[in-house]
Amino acid sequence: MKEKEMLAVGIDVGSASIKLAIIRDQGSEIELLYGRSERIRRREAEEVAEGMFASALEEVGLSKDDLAYIATTGEGEVVQFRTGHFYGMTTHARGARFLDSETDACIDIGALHARAILMDNRAKVLGYRMTSQCASGSGQFLENISRYLGVTMAEIGSLSLEADEPEQCSSICAVLAETDVINMVSRGISTANILKGIHLSMAGRYSKLLNSAGAKKVALVTGGLAADVGLMAALREVAGAGKNPLEIRSHEHSALAGAIGAGIWGAFRARKVEKLGATLAGAGAGK
Repeated sequence: MKEKEMLAVGIDVGSASIKLAIIRDQGSEIELLYGRSERIRRREAEEVAEGMFASALEEVGLSKDDLAYIATTGEGEVVQFRTGHFYGMTTHARGARFLDSETDACIDIGALHARAILMDNRAKVLGYRMTSQCASGSGQFLENISRYLGVTMAEIGSLSLEADEPEQCSSICAVLAETDVINMVSRGISTANILKGIHLSMAGRYSKLLNSAGAKKVALVTGGLAADVGLMAALREVAGAGKNPLEIRSHEHSALAGAIGAGIWGAFRARKVEKLGATLAGAGAGK
């Protein structure tokens, strides 16, 4: 018998941006109908989420009543209209497997931290490692450096690829790393070589996280920094240079992985609840 279609929304609330995905689950097939990411800036996260939610439904031609589940993840507890909430590592693992069925790990690079997640072929989390409280391996750190250097986040990746003699900065402390950058600028080091050095430093931290988590074959980068081509190149360079080379991949929807995973788990939970209700109703009718 054909499974009933389930429509679910996943909302991933981060410290800097909110990601939203609409999922269609037909039992044997899962489809991404819609995906969007928006910066929070100085607004209230819940207001941004509400606006994105209304806009998404309008664009796809759906109403709230058409949805089986509204799932949140990250800091999504602020979204009052949610049906339920899922843990971030669970949603990123599920989203990563949806985007790339060959990956056995993902590295989620957020604005404030990064975490490596090991998973099986059913997206069950087998282990994880996170960066410390220091921000030198985060998107916020990279954004701070870009402002100091006078370049936009969109320019960072391509500039990094132009480096010929990169100089690495501290990979331990964000304050020391920023001091290193100030010294490099005063010494006349080019912006490209500074950025490539920063990317290599960050990539070293990420590679250690993946190795510590137990990643062995393919790792998908999730989060907004997956779009940074310079960082991706540095991570591939570092991860491929060790004794056990790891293939690093990204996807055009990498930034949406958490929201996608939340939507998929939401649809799964809605289907389980519906089947349980049908079973209980049948048992009651049989009495």
